[in-house]
Amino acid sequence: MTSVSTSTSFLFARPAQNMAPKGRSGGQTTGPPPPKRGERRLVVKKKTPVVKGKPPNPGERKAMRKRIVLSNTNALEVKGMQDLSEENMVDMKLRGQVLGLPGTLETSTDSVVDQLRAVEAFKTTQGWGLFRRPGMLVRKESVELGRLLSGIGGDGEKKTVRRVYTGERVNGKSMMLLQAMAMAFMKRWIVIGIPETHDLTMGNTDYAPLPKTNPTQYVQNTYLSNLLSRTVRANRSLLSKLSLSQKHNLSFPLQSNISLDRLADLGVRDPDIAWPIFQTLWKELTTPSNDKIQRPPILLTIDGLGHIMRNSAYRDTNFKHIHAHDLTLINHLITYLSGTQTLPNGGAILAATSGSNPSSAPTLSLALARAEAQISGKEIPPFLPYEKYDERVLDSLRGVEVIRLEGLSREETRGLMEYYANSGVLRQLVDERFVAEKWTLAGGGIVGELERGTVRMRV
Repeated sequence: MTSVSTSTSFLFARPAQNMAPKGRSGGQTTGPPPPKRGERRLVVKKKTPVVKGKPPNPGERKAMRKRIVLSNTNALEVKGMQDLSEENMVDMKLRGQVLGLPGTLETSTDSVVDQLRAVEAFKTTQGWGLFRRPGMLVRKESVELGRLLSGIGGDGEKKTVRRVYTGERVNGKSMMLLQAMAMAFMKRWIVIGIPETHDLTMGNTDYAPLPKTNPTQYVQNTYLSNLLSRTVRANRSLLSKLSLSQKHNLSFPLQSNISLDRLADLGVRDPDIAWPIFQTLWKELTTPSNDKIQRPPILLTIDGLGHIMRNSAYRDTNFKHIHAHDLTLINHLITYLSGTQTLPNGGAILAATSGSNPSSAPTLSLALARAEAQISGKEIPPFLPYEKYDERVLDSLRGVEVIRLEGLSREETRGLMEYYANSGVLRQLVDERFVAEKWTLAGGGIVGELERGTVRMRV
């Protein structure tokens, strides 16, 4: 009996591993065993996360990214630098020189630089912060553009110019639009600019179908409100002298003799009525001038033409992509770019393609190539038989004048590099050999490559 009880107690004995001491929580101990006598162990404690300060407010990063610096106090002031004026904008003798953008004009209290900033004509990639004051290079196309605008309005012909600038990347297409806006401000024109059409089609702004439209049009109230804000800030001195001259059928009361700048402010304060306010403002600006009513010419600029010549990122109720021409503002611009409607008091619609932010629009490329070949007298490129083209894009560019910007000439390149040297940002001798070297390395005078290879490059 004694042997049996011993074996039974052995069978029901608790295993050795379960006899380990319990911790404070009552469960098994965790972690490494305690160190042996005489053994040292390194214990690394977790660092407390460092508070790096207050996070940026909503929109602060975007404001810093889009910040434009137009002056560098460390740069030298160029002595004898002329300002752009109505007289010298048509002078071919100034080709190859850099003219400064004027501040306050003699005929008004407006600053052209402030007006250009208001319409967002300056780009962050154009190197304005390298020099003492903003200036522009007078190239052959600049003088031709100045002569073209000088013949419109006033005692000139009241015609509507439709032109598209195209060319290589960083070749000065946006600068041509900026020069056109500067000339228009000095001539007391109304300037309305679309600085980046990608913002209209990328799907970042609110949109809604416009009632009683077939096919359905879509309105972007917030963007229209911002556009009215930019327009009234840039043209306030001119709009404040113009008042309402017609009766308009609107769903809200409107003062009969309200000035056009106060009219635009209504759409700025209330985005829900931005579209009818924009239509009313446009109808007033395009009223034909007579003995009682005087209306100035209008300049429309469109930068990044490719983004509005294709489907947008917006979708309809059937989850299909909405064509960019079905957006009300773009449809309004295309109406005048295509020549369907003209400006009664004269003006210009200038557009430019974008090489830095291009879009996939094969129909646009072919339409521009055909229009360019037709102007130059070269062989017109044919339509590819197995390629699907957008008829709306082809119709919108029919009869448009296409200007291809090439590189700068040797004379223009030398004038630009002398301006760099006089500003103190280029510390080399500007001679024929140096100009020829940089002109060749810049792909035949590409403006952006010249700036990159001379000013921004440091050895």
